[in-house]
Amino acid sequence: MEPRADFYTSGNGLETESEQHAGSYFESLNGKWRFLFLEAPEYSPEDFYKTSCKTEQWDEIEVPGNWQRQGYGKMHYSDLCYNFPIIPPLVPTENPTGIYRRTFDLDQIIAGQQYILRFQGVDSAFEVYVNDQFIGYSKGARIQSEFDLTDNLVEGTNTLTVRVFQWSDGTYLEDQDMWWLSGIFRDVELFSRPKEGLYDYTVQTYFDSSFKDAELVVDPVFSSNAGQQITYTLSDKSGETIFEETEAGTKSFVKKVAAPRQWSAEDPYLYDLTMTVKKDEAVIEVVTQKVGFRQVEVQGNQFLVNGVAIKLKGVNRHDYSPKHGRTTTKESIEEDIVLMKQHNINAVRTSHYPNAPYFYDLCDQYGMYVIDEADLECHGFELSEDYAWISDNPEWEEAYVNRIKRTIHRDKNHPSIIMWSLGNESAFGHNFRKMTEYAKKTDPTRLVHYEGDFEVEVSDVYSTMYTWLERDDDKLTMDKVITKTKKPHILCEYGHAMGNGPGNLKEYQDLFYKHDHLQGGFIWEWFDHGIETVSEEGEVYYRYGGDFGDDPNNGNFCIDGLLMPDRTPSTSLVEYKKVIEPVQMKAVNLTAGLYELTNRLDFASLDQYSLTCAFYEDDRLIEEREVDVPETPARTTSVLHIDYPEVTLLPGALYTVHFVYRLKEAATWADKGFEVTRSVFVWDEVKSLPAATEHLDNHLDVKEETAFVTVKGEHFSVRFDKVRGKMLEAVYGDKKVIEKGPEMNFWRAPIDNDMYLVEDYKTKYFMHLPHESVRDVVCRKKEDRFEMDVHTYYGTTNSAWFYDLVYTYIVHSNGTIDFSIDGTAAGRKLLAPPMLPRLGVSLRIAKDFDTVSWRGLGPLENYADSRQAAYPGVFSHSVDELFVNYVMPQENGNHMDCDWIGLAEGEQTLLIKGEKTFDYSVSRYEDSDLEKAQHTIDLKKRDYLVLNIDARQNGLGSNSCGQDQLDKYRCKFDDFSLAFSLALEEIAKDQVAETARDK
Repeated sequence: MEPRADFYTSGNGLETESEQHAGSYFESLNGKWRFLFLEAPEYSPEDFYKTSCKTEQWDEIEVPGNWQRQGYGKMHYSDLCYNFPIIPPLVPTENPTGIYRRTFDLDQIIAGQQYILRFQGVDSAFEVYVNDQFIGYSKGARIQSEFDLTDNLVEGTNTLTVRVFQWSDGTYLEDQDMWWLSGIFRDVELFSRPKEGLYDYTVQTYFDSSFKDAELVVDPVFSSNAGQQITYTLSDKSGETIFEETEAGTKSFVKKVAAPRQWSAEDPYLYDLTMTVKKDEAVIEVVTQKVGFRQVEVQGNQFLVNGVAIKLKGVNRHDYSPKHGRTTTKESIEEDIVLMKQHNINAVRTSHYPNAPYFYDLCDQYGMYVIDEADLECHGFELSEDYAWISDNPEWEEAYVNRIKRTIHRDKNHPSIIMWSLGNESAFGHNFRKMTEYAKKTDPTRLVHYEGDFEVEVSDVYSTMYTWLERDDDKLTMDKVITKTKKPHILCEYGHAMGNGPGNLKEYQDLFYKHDHLQGGFIWEWFDHGIETVSEEGEVYYRYGGDFGDDPNNGNFCIDGLLMPDRTPSTSLVEYKKVIEPVQMKAVNLTAGLYELTNRLDFASLDQYSLTCAFYEDDRLIEEREVDVPETPARTTSVLHIDYPEVTLLPGALYTVHFVYRLKEAATWADKGFEVTRSVFVWDEVKSLPAATEHLDNHLDVKEETAFVTVKGEHFSVRFDKVRGKMLEAVYGDKKVIEKGPEMNFWRAPIDNDMYLVEDYKTKYFMHLPHESVRDVVCRKKEDRFEMDVHTYYGTTNSAWFYDLVYTYIVHSNGTIDFSIDGTAAGRKLLAPPMLPRLGVSLRIAKDFDTVSWRGLGPLENYADSRQAAYPGVFSHSVDELFVNYVMPQENGNHMDCDWIGLAEGEQTLLIKGEKTFDYSVSRYEDSDLEKAQHTIDLKKRDYLVLNIDARQNGLGSNSCGQDQLDKYRCKFDDFSLAFSLALEEIAKDQVAETARDK
C-alpha cells in the first residue's frame, strides 16, 4: 500500500455497541508462529505458502523477535563490513531464510471495510501469502509495510505465511553499525478501516511573526471522493473545546488558533484533534490525533524552534535489548525516555533508521526533539574505494527515495520531529539530492539533515561527526567549523561513550553555549549493545563481537553506550547530566556568598525548581535550608546571595555548600522533589590539610642484614629489601596490613579510548615492561625513626628515556610510615611517548581492609577530563562498590583531589594522608587482570587489595572514535613528586571518616 501516517480508526462515536461497526476490527498477530529455518530460500517446500502445507513438524518462534536470539542462524556484529561480496544488487546463494506461518479467525467480514495487514519491522525483505495467494513483497527492514487483504480474507480460519530473507538488495542500504539480526522483529497487526474513511492526513502548525497566534492546517486524503465531510474538534488537556468546525473532505482545513500553548521539549503540551468523518450526516469514522503547536525554520546561520535557536543536548539511540536483540517494547522505550529526561537530555537521533511508532508518541508526550533518520547506510562501500558506488547511481534512485518517503509519511504528524535525516555514512551523490527534493517538497515544515553532505549542498544544517577540538594536522576542528559554516551546525555524533569515557564533554558544551550557530550535538550512543549471557556458574555477563565465532567483527565496539546493558547508568551518563544541566552556577565572591546562576533552558524560567542549600563540614551536615531561586528567565543570568552558617572552623576540615535543584511539582518523567542538578563549592577558602600524626618517642629496633632491613616497634614491624630499594611489608600486631610497599607505576589497564595508543605503548615504548636500576641505598637509624633513601633509574625495555627517582622512607617509632617519591624526567626526552597512562605508585593491602573512606572528589569515579559530576567531600564505600563493572574490564574507579583515604577492617583503619592532593583507586584486581580479561567473568579476585596512589593520571578522551586527550589533560613525561604517610589507627569501623577528620 502507499505509505501513510500511522493511525487507527477509533470508532464512529455512536451510542450503542450494535452500532459500533466502523473500524471495529483489530487483532495483534504477535505471539507464537510456526517456523521453518532454511539455509536458502530455494530450499523452501514447494507448497510452503499453501494452506495444505503440513507444518506440524515445524518449530515455534516468538513474533516479534530476531531469529538469531531464538537459536537460528548466526550472531554477527560488525561496524561497517558487509557479510558478503560487494556485487550490487546481488547477494549470496547462502541466504538464511525463515518461513513463518500462523492462522487467525474472522467471525465476519464487514462490508465497506478495508482489511490491512501491517508489519512495523521485518529484516531484511519478505513475501506475504494469505490463503494460498501471493499478496506482496517488501523491503526496508525498519519501516512500516502495509498490505491490503480485503479481497483475500474469508470468514472463519485464515492462513498467513511470511517468508523472510536475511539478505536482499535492500541489505546494501542497511549496513548500520550494529548486530546483524533478522526476522519479524516488530509488531504485526491486522485491522480494518472504512473504505470511505480517511486514508491519510497531514497536520501542520504555523505561528505568526510574534509567535502568539497560530494556524492549524489539516490536509485530509481519501481513497475516493464520496462527498465526505469532516468535523474538526480541538480540545486542550482538560477536555475543554477550543473550536469545532466542519469542512468538506476535499478541502484542506485551515483554522486560526488564538495563543495556543507552544510545544517544546521543555513544555510538551499536546492538544487533542478529533476528526469525525461523515457522509450524508452518518458518521463513518472518528480519528484522534495529538497536536503540538511548534514551528521549525532557519534564519541566517541558526535554526529556530518557535523562534528560539535551541541547543540540542542529545543522544543517538538504537533499538536494543540485551536478551531480544532489536526487539523492544513500548515499556522499554518509555524507560529509555524517562531516563533521558532525568539526565537532562532533550534530543534523540534515531540512529540509523526509523523507530517503532510508539517511540515518537512517547517523544511527543515527554518532550524530546527528534532527528528521524531513514533506514539507510552503505558504510561498507567505503572499503571498496568507491564510497558513492550506489549513492551516486541513478539506478538506485527509487530505492533511496522510497526510504525517506515512507519515513516521512508514517511519522509526519509528530511535533517532536524537527528534522528528517536522509541516512548515515553513505557518501553523497545523485540519490541524496533526489531524497532531499522529495523531503522538501513533501514537508517544507522541517529541516533536512545528512552528515555525509560534507559541502552542505542540500542539507539545512551543517552536520559533522567527532570533530576534534584540537589536533596537529590539517583536518577539520571545531574552530574551523565556527568560522567556515554559513548554516547552523550540529555534531550528529560525538563523545564516543565506549567503556570508561568519554572525556572533554564540558569543552564541547562550552563551545555550544559560546556560539549561537553551534546548536549542540548527540552523544554516541545511548546503550551498550551487549548480549546477555549466563555462565555455567550462573553469573550474568555480556558478549560482543567475536564471541560467537563471527568474522569479521568489530569486537566490543558495540559496547559504547551511556547506559550499560543491564540499564545501569554509567559514570558518563551522570557526567553528561551535569554538563548539560539546566542551571549552571559559578562563584562570584565566595567569601561574600555571591553566586551567579545561568538558566540554560531555551524557553522556561527557573521557577519550576526548588533550591536547597546544604552546608557540610566534611561529611557532617551543619545546616540545610530552602532558598528562593531568583527570577531567571530562559537564557539569562542572575545573582544569588546566601549567608553561611555561624560555625567554628576546625583546622583540617573541609567546608562545602551544596546547591540542590529539585522539581517543585511532579513531572511526567519524575516525582516531585527529583534532583535535577547539584552544584558544590568549597566555602572555606583556605582548606588546611590534617595535622601530622603525633610521633611518640617509643623504642625502635632496627636489624640490618646484607640484603634486608627489619624495623620493629612496640606493636609493628616493617621490612625492606635493600637490593631493590623496596618496602616489602608492614605488620601491625599479628596482621600483615601492607603486603607490598609503594612501587613506581606508570601503567594503567587500557581503556577503550586508549585503543589507538596501546600498540605504540607496547611495541614502540614497551611501557608494560618497566625496569628499575638501583643506584644507591642509604639507611639511617635516628633516635625516634628509621630512614631509607633510594636512588634509582626507572625505564622500559629498549627505551632511552627514563625517570631519575629518589624514594624516601621514614618509619616512626609509633608505626607511622612517611613515603615520598621525586621523579625527574631524564634521558633522551624527545623519544618519550606524548602521553603516559599515569604517574604514581602501587601498593598491596590486606584484602579485609575493604571499607574505604576518603576526602576528595566523589561519589563516582572521576578523571581529569571527566569530573564535572564529581564534587568535593568525604565519602565512604566498600571496595566492591567502588569497582565499575565495564562490560570489557578496564581502568576504573579513580578519585581525584584527595588529601586522605582510609581503608578499614573492623576497629582498625589504615590512614593515608598526602602532603599534597593525589588521585587514588583501590581494587581487588591488578591492572594486568583487567587488561587480560575480555569479560567480567574472566576476572578472579586477588587475595589482597591493589591500591594506586597517583600524582596524576591521563585523561580519558574520546579516541575510540573522536578527540584524543586534550593537551591540558594529558599525563606527560614531566617531573613529578608524591608524598604521603601511612598509619594504622585503632578506631570503630563506623567512625572512620569522623576520626580521620578529627585527626
